[in-house]
Amino acid sequence: MKYSDCPTITASTTIKATAADVWALVSDISLPVAHSNELQAVEWIGDVNAGALGAQFRGQNANAAIGAWETTSIVTKWDPGRVFEWAVGDPNHPSASWRFTITPMAGGVELEQWFQIGPGPSGLSPAIAAVPDKEERILTRRLESQQVNMQANLDAIKDALEG
Repeated sequence: MKYSDCPTITASTTIKATAADVWALVSDISLPVAHSNELQAVEWIGDVNAGALGAQFRGQNANAAIGAWETTSIVTKWDPGRVFEWAVGDPNHPSASWRFTITPMAGGVELEQWFQIGPGPSGLSPAIAAVPDKEERILTRRLESQQVNMQANLDAIKDALEG
Protein backbone atom coordinates (compact mmCIF):
# COMPACT_ATOMS: atom_id res chain seq x y z
CA MET A 1 0.00 0.00 0.00
CA LYS A 2 1.29 3.43 -0.97
CA TYR A 3 0.15 6.94 -0.05
CA SER A 4 -0.16 7.65 -3.76
CA ASP A 5 -2.80 4.88 -3.94
CA CYS A 6 -5.14 7.05 -1.81
CA PRO A 7 -6.09 4.15 0.48
CA THR A 8 -9.63 4.03 1.84
CA ILE A 9 -11.64 2.32 4.55
CA THR A 10 -15.33 2.11 5.34
CA ALA A 11 -17.48 1.25 8.31
CA SER A 12 -21.20 0.60 8.14
CA THR A 13 -24.19 -0.33 10.23
CA THR A 14 -27.92 -0.77 9.83
CA ILE A 15 -30.17 1.49 11.86
CA LYS A 16 -33.89 1.17 12.54
CA ALA A 17 -34.69 4.81 11.83
CA THR A 18 -35.69 7.09 8.99
CA ALA A 19 -33.13 8.66 6.69
CA ALA A 20 -34.23 12.07 7.98
CA ASP A 21 -33.54 11.10 11.59
CA VAL A 22 -30.12 9.68 10.70
CA TRP A 23 -29.34 12.77 8.61
CA ALA A 24 -30.07 15.04 11.57
CA LEU A 25 -27.17 13.40 13.43
CA VAL A 26 -24.81 12.76 10.51
CA SER A 27 -24.99 16.37 9.35
CA ASP A 28 -24.04 17.69 12.81
CA ILE A 29 -20.30 18.30 12.40
CA SER A 30 -19.80 18.24 16.18
CA LEU A 31 -20.98 14.62 16.52
CA PRO A 32 -17.55 13.01 15.89
CA VAL A 33 -15.89 15.15 18.58
CA ALA A 34 -17.56 13.07 21.30
CA HIS A 35 -16.45 9.78 19.77
CA SER A 36 -13.01 10.46 18.28
CA ASN A 37 -9.64 9.86 19.88
CA GLU A 38 -8.29 12.69 17.69
CA LEU A 39 -10.86 15.35 16.75
CA GLN A 40 -11.09 17.78 19.67
CA ALA A 41 -13.37 20.57 18.38
CA VAL A 42 -15.06 21.69 15.18
CA GLU A 43 -16.87 24.83 14.04
CA TRP A 44 -18.39 26.27 10.89
CA ILE A 45 -16.41 29.12 9.32
CA GLY A 46 -18.07 32.43 8.48
CA ASP A 47 -21.79 33.07 8.59
CA VAL A 48 -22.59 29.39 8.13
CA ASN A 49 -24.19 27.41 10.96
CA ALA A 50 -25.23 24.37 8.96
CA GLY A 51 -23.95 22.40 6.03
CA ALA A 52 -24.25 23.31 2.39
CA LEU A 53 -22.19 22.58 -0.69
CA GLY A 54 -19.01 24.67 -0.45
CA ALA A 55 -19.44 25.46 3.26
CA GLN A 56 -16.23 25.33 5.29
CA PHE A 57 -15.47 24.22 8.82
CA ARG A 58 -12.41 24.20 11.04
CA GLY A 59 -11.26 21.19 13.06
CA GLN A 60 -8.90 21.08 16.04
CA ASN A 61 -7.07 17.77 16.26
CA ALA A 62 -4.55 16.12 18.58
CA ASN A 63 -2.73 12.81 18.29
CA ALA A 64 0.02 11.47 20.55
CA ALA A 65 2.17 10.49 17.57
CA ILE A 66 1.61 13.61 15.46
CA GLY A 67 0.87 16.38 17.96
CA ALA A 68 -1.83 19.06 17.62
CA TRP A 69 -2.98 20.67 14.37
CA GLU A 70 -5.85 22.53 12.80
CA THR A 71 -7.59 21.69 9.54
CA THR A 72 -10.00 23.46 7.25
CA SER A 73 -12.51 21.29 5.42
CA ILE A 74 -14.91 22.10 2.61
CA VAL A 75 -18.22 20.35 1.95
CA THR A 76 -17.92 18.67 -1.46
CA LYS A 77 -21.26 16.81 -1.48
CA TRP A 78 -24.39 17.81 0.40
CA ASP A 79 -27.48 15.79 -0.47
CA PRO A 80 -29.78 16.02 2.58
CA GLY A 81 -30.95 12.64 3.76
CA ARG A 82 -28.39 10.85 1.58
CA VAL A 83 -24.76 12.07 1.36
CA PHE A 84 -22.48 14.39 3.34
CA GLU A 85 -18.89 14.52 2.07
CA TRP A 86 -16.02 16.85 2.83
CA ALA A 87 -12.41 17.31 1.78
CA VAL A 88 -9.68 18.31 4.21
CA GLY A 89 -7.62 21.15 2.78
CA ASP A 90 -7.68 21.77 -0.96
CA PRO A 91 -10.83 20.11 -2.33
CA ASN A 92 -9.02 19.41 -5.61
CA HIS A 93 -6.05 17.79 -3.85
CA PRO A 94 -7.17 17.00 -0.27
CA SER A 95 -5.04 15.54 2.46
CA ALA A 96 -8.07 13.39 3.32
CA SER A 97 -11.71 13.00 2.37
CA TRP A 98 -14.64 11.82 4.45
CA ARG A 99 -18.19 10.80 3.58
CA PHE A 100 -21.38 9.61 5.24
CA THR A 101 -23.85 7.80 2.98
CA ILE A 102 -27.40 6.91 4.03
CA THR A 103 -29.15 4.19 2.04
CA PRO A 104 -32.83 3.48 2.80
CA MET A 105 -33.74 -0.18 3.21
CA ALA A 106 -36.65 -2.17 4.59
CA GLY A 107 -37.11 -1.25 8.25
CA GLY A 108 -34.50 1.49 8.35
CA VAL A 109 -31.28 2.56 6.67
CA GLU A 110 -27.73 1.47 6.09
CA LEU A 111 -25.28 4.13 7.25
CA GLU A 112 -21.76 4.05 5.88
CA GLN A 113 -18.81 6.22 6.79
CA TRP A 114 -15.90 6.34 4.32
CA PHE A 115 -12.39 7.76 4.69
CA GLN A 116 -9.64 8.31 2.13
CA ILE A 117 -6.03 9.32 2.69
CA GLY A 118 -4.62 11.77 0.14
CA PRO A 119 -3.87 12.52 -2.58
CA GLY A 120 -2.59 15.80 -1.12
CA PRO A 121 0.09 15.85 1.59
CA SER A 122 -0.93 15.37 5.21
CA GLY A 123 0.63 14.93 8.62
CA LEU A 124 1.63 11.45 7.48
CA SER A 125 3.78 12.79 4.66
CA PRO A 126 6.82 13.78 6.80
CA ALA A 127 6.74 10.44 8.63
CA ILE A 128 6.65 8.51 5.36
CA ALA A 129 9.44 10.67 3.91
CA ALA A 130 11.58 9.99 7.00
CA VAL A 131 11.12 6.21 6.89
CA PRO A 132 9.86 5.29 3.42
CA ASP A 133 10.39 1.57 4.05
CA LYS A 134 7.66 1.80 6.73
CA GLU A 135 5.09 3.53 4.48
CA GLU A 136 2.68 0.59 4.45
CA ARG A 137 2.89 0.19 8.23
CA ILE A 138 2.29 3.93 8.78
CA LEU A 139 -0.73 3.90 6.48
CA THR A 140 -2.14 0.70 8.00
CA ARG A 141 -1.93 2.15 11.51
CA ARG A 142 -3.61 5.37 10.37
CA LEU A 143 -6.43 3.49 8.68
CA GLU A 144 -6.90 1.26 11.73
CA SER A 145 -7.06 4.28 14.03
CA GLN A 146 -9.65 5.97 11.85
CA GLN A 147 -11.63 2.72 11.59
CA VAL A 148 -12.03 2.78 15.39
CA ASN A 149 -13.24 6.40 15.29
CA MET A 150 -15.63 5.72 12.43
CA GLN A 151 -17.17 2.70 14.15
CA ALA A 152 -17.59 4.75 17.33
CA ASN A 153 -19.47 7.40 15.31
CA LEU A 154 -21.78 4.82 13.76
CA ASP A 155 -22.38 3.04 17.07
CA ALA A 156 -23.26 6.35 18.75
CA ILE A 157 -25.71 7.27 15.99
CA LYS A 158 -27.32 3.83 16.15
CA ASP A 159 -27.57 3.97 19.96
CA ALA A 160 -29.07 7.47 19.89
CA LEU A 161 -31.76 6.48 17.41
CA GLU A 162 -32.55 2.95 18.53
CA GLY A 163 -32.22 3.63 22.25
